[in-house]
Amino acid sequence: MFEEIKKARAVILVSGGMDSAVTLAIARAQGFACHALSVDYGQRHISELAGAQRVAAQFGAVHKTVKVDLRSIGGSALTAEIAVPEHAAAGIPVTYVPARNTIMLAIALGWAEVLGANDIFCGVNAIDYSGYPDCRPEFVAGFEQLANLATKAGVEGAQLHIHAPLIHLSKADIVREGLRLDVDFATTVSCYQADAEGRACGRCDACRLRAQGFTDAGVADPTRYR
Repeated sequence: MFEEIKKARAVILVSGGMDSAVTLAIARAQGFACHALSVDYGQRHISELAGAQRVAAQFGAVHKTVKVDLRSIGGSALTAEIAVPEHAAAGIPVTYVPARNTIMLAIALGWAEVLGANDIFCGVNAIDYSGYPDCRPEFVAGFEQLANLATKAGVEGAQLHIHAPLIHLSKADIVREGLRLDVDFATTVSCYQADAEGRACGRCDACRLRAQGFTDAGVADPTRYR
């Protein structure tokens, strides 16, 4: 049984940020042959995609980047000319990208079918998640049900699984898990408005959550700030 798990393929959504890096490390530690998928959706923090390449290389994963133009529909501070907030606000923030995780998981599902992979990993988190509706356990469970209804693999009896191993972890716990699995956090990019070199602003929601995670874990923050 263990040998079968070691040989199984998995698709891992890898954005280039710290959460997806830890998710990839977890998938590899579980023995999966890892296929990392990144999505260039027109995000303003495009330097995260270079981070995704570094993370995939660190863990020896096959890496693919798919381009989807979400900037053409806008609706988010990450895909339109809307200022990235630098102070917490009530409700779902303007950095929420409409349908982003649904679209990314759908692409991952398609690649998984092509690869014959029954497992898809994503780094969504229900605790430090900025209020995004597509980072909740209900969303992950709902997509897994859809995956098994909407695919040739599911109809023919393969059980497809959507793994969200960080879903109930705090940022500090994610940092600790990453350190345990030798994730090089210095290579990751989380900032919503990182510059072309991947240096963080230190002020946006993503930066604040990331920095607090390192503080709460009691380890030095390796993030490069501009």
